[in-house]
Amino acid sequence: MQKTILVAEDIEDSRQLMKVVLEMFGYIVIEAENGQQAVKSAAELHPDLILMDMSMPILDGLSATKAIRKFNGKTKIPIIAVTAFGKQYYDLAIEAGCNDLISKPVDFDTLRPVIAQYLSQ
Repeated sequence: MQKTILVAEDIEDSRQLMKVVLEMFGYIVIEAENGQQAVKSAAELHPDLILMDMSMPILDGLSATKAIRKFNGKTKIPIIAVTAFGKQYYDLAIEAGCNDLISKPVDFDTLRPVIAQYLSQ
């Protein structure tokens, strides 16, 4: 059964690139262009994993992650923070409820095994 990944990213080109690559990896991709849409999609569509940009309009990634964790719990949908702020943002992301962090620009050779690790649990 194919796994579904929610890509929450406000920059359309980045979101489309992620979608194309993840679909090439064999995943079904749901898109959200801001944190508010990400929370709504997570609640309604129950993705298997979320790639959450940390800097988005309307609702940032940290706030969106906290909102998802309120209804989904700490151990449910894995959420991977995606940020250009680098590893110094790691602690904030983990405190908000993210499971891991990937830095931008995204290296898809690095991302693929991280996704696989969380989807095989």
